[in-house]
Amino acid sequence: MKTVTAITPQVKNAKRCNIYLDGEFFCGMALETVMKNRLKVGMRIDEADIEKIQLDSEKTAALDRALTFLSGAVKTEKQTRDHLKEKGYVPLVIDYVVEKCVEYGFIDDGDYARRYVETYADKKGVMLIKRELRLKGVSEDAAETALAALSDQSAAAFAIAGKYMRGKEPDLKTVQKLYRHLLSKGFSYDDAKAAVDKIKSAAED
Repeated sequence: MKTVTAITPQVKNAKRCNIYLDGEFFCGMALETVMKNRLKVGMRIDEADIEKIQLDSEKTAALDRALTFLSGAVKTEKQTRDHLKEKGYVPLVIDYVVEKCVEYGFIDDGDYARRYVETYADKKGVMLIKRELRLKGVSEDAAETALAALSDQSAAAFAIAGKYMRGKEPDLKTVQKLYRHLLSKGFSYDDAKAAVDKIKSAAED
């Protein structure tokens, strides 16, 4: 059992409150829901009970908030979960909303990964793209499937190398910096070396 230690109005929305259990923020909740369920400071309550109260009363509002978040741009499941958590929704509500969004096709990490790869294939190397997808919550399998389309990045590495070297002399120090730059972009050692060799060869001609 937990103790409700504070119920405070939200700064940006006077119709919502922040609920604190045992001195720590637990969730946000509509003022109407707080009053309807007679929640008050000093009350003893199970976390499961307060989660169910939020689910029963706010699942529609939470779903609407998630759909608004998703309407701006394609997002991953993790990004959606993080957004709802920041808005004060409890895990039970977040699970419900994410399940509905996946069911309706608004969340599809596989599709997100494919679009991400298409967008950045000529700007970043496989290793960097994969790392960024993992940070966004895309599974290893979904990332690998999307990246399978990138069989050859030598042209992309050379294009980025050309932009980096624009206006620079291909001396040893600059060429070494170019090599490190390509590696930082996530290109393989082989693709980075091949691009550097082409730059050096073009300068010698």
